[in-house]
Amino acid sequence: MDLLTWLSHRDGIGHRDDAAAAGFAPPRVRAAIRAGGVQRIRARWIAIPSAPVDLVRAAEAGGAVTCVSLARRRGWWVPPDTEEMLHLHLPAHESIRDVGLRAHWTKPLGPRRPRSLEASFEDALAHAAECFDLDHATAIWESAIRREAMTLESLRQVGWRSSAARRVLEHVRGDTGSSLETIFHVRLSGWGVRLRFQVHLAGHDVDFVIGTHLVVQVDGWAYHSSSADRTRDIAHDAELRLRGYTVLRFSYAQILYDWHNVERILIAAIARGAHLAPFHA
Repeated sequence: MDLLTWLSHRDGIGHRDDAAAAGFAPPRVRAAIRAGGVQRIRARWIAIPSAPVDLVRAAEAGGAVTCVSLARRRGWWVPPDTEEMLHLHLPAHESIRDVGLRAHWTKPLGPRRPRSLEASFEDALAHAAECFDLDHATAIWESAIRREAMTLESLRQVGWRSSAARRVLEHVRGDTGSSLETIFHVRLSGWGVRLRFQVHLAGHDVDFVIGTHLVVQVDGWAYHSSSADRTRDIAHDAELRLRGYTVLRFSYAQILYDWHNVERILIAAIARGAHLAPFHA
């Protein structure tokens, strides 16, 4: 295997110590750099032209990709309209050389993996708690739980240092079905009303039940996009109404971009007793 192939198997970028351990002596590395097929990054990193830009910039800065930037790399949910600025976890002695970076200089929560250009999941979650509002940060955390080999119990065992991270942990449930449900749940958590989610009613699960009889469905596009999905939803809503439930549906766009009106409707419904069992004289 030549050096370019070795790098291509490592996301296109590698540490020179790892290259030496793989049998690529420094003269071979220097020859590849002179030939133009390999780029030297600072003193200890090498990369091929196809290497991911975020990892190259992390190596140039002496840091590791973290926060929302790691979320994007790992396929976690990212709040819409989030700026593309690269978030890096930097050692205390490193300064920012690139104006397009957002630096996190926190002490790592655990031992930093040697020669890694990605922060640990725990550090990335802690940084997200600092960068985002509670509802969006909690959605990122719960998305990470769904995507990675993490559990809520394991997160509770971490020695979180920031009050922001500890506050997010108080709201994380680990069993919500989507980031949209997480955001809705967090926003209503301080209302002082009984709130349950994924409740089985009339043959199907509903997203939320407020009190005993106010059903709220939050329609993420992936699960309600086809005609068959919509027909099923309409039929289920009708069955719930026949059983005395009030049913409200809100779209992804309403939850994220028109929350003021969603909140107004929910408050009006609760004020009218829609969350209580119907009274029969």
